[in-house]
Amino acid sequence: MSDLAPHTGSAAPAPADGDNRYKAVQAKLGRLGKAMDDAALELESLRRSMQANATRTEGVAVDIVNAGLDPKFVELTNNVALALGGAAVQVKKLHETAEEAADLTHQTKRTHSKLYGALDDIRSNRREKTPKPGFLTR
Repeated sequence: MSDLAPHTGSAAPAPADGDNRYKAVQAKLGRLGKAMDDAALELESLRRSMQANATRTEGVAVDIVNAGLDPKFVELTNNVALALGGAAVQVKKLHETAEEAADLTHQTKRTHSKLYGALDDIRSNRREKTPKPGFLTR
């Protein structure tokens, strides 16, 4: 009934390493934002599929009634339709959360760029080597 396939990418959009240089952080935020955007799209597709399956299942329950089959099959089919509809509602909430996380990630990337981008340009474009952190505190 569904044409959804499992996601084949890595579970982690960015490695959790200690590289906190400006460009590395920007790249990690970019990958995280894209992963969250992709997840939101996949969740919306899943929600639509589940809702369509719930609607089709309700139709099957009506067909079972019209065919005069045992009422227990109607009840079971209605339970499946209700479960699919309820799951679709929860997937919608998860989709909204993924969208919010994606928006916050993009906002964080812009803020990080605004706060540290100019400093990185200055440090990256000078000929002199930059002292290691803590050098001047000794």
